[in-house]
Amino acid sequence: YEFQGKSAAKACESICSVLGVNVVSKSTCEFWFRRFKEDDFDVSDRERSGAPQKVTNYELQALLDQNSCQTQNELAQQLGVTQQDISIRLRQMRKILKEEKWVPHALSEKTKMIVLRSV
Repeated sequence: YEFQGKSAAKACESICSVLGVNVVSKSTCEFWFRRFKEDDFDVSDRERSGAPQKVTNYELQALLDQNSCQTQNELAQQLGVTQQDISIRLRQMRKILKEEKWVPHALSEKTKMIVLRSV
């Protein structure tokens, strides 16, 4: 391959000089060089390490459908996760607490116009 005989750092410099500054990090190049050195040329996605997601949007939405007035702590207890996990998931689902109920975040017409003008 093109970078055979070069160091990961040199390959990183070459890639960035052609494709743009910081398009790839030195550590990413080092990762791939280690894989290629072991004759592992498979670049398809693999299972990631680390803890799997603890709660899905579907599970959380099901609880909200049953009772949208629950607190984050109550939702967390039912799903066996932390309040922070629930907070993050609600934010990802674009839910806000309005009049003591979790509802989809909806932009007003005025806010929509402001957002559109800024784009």
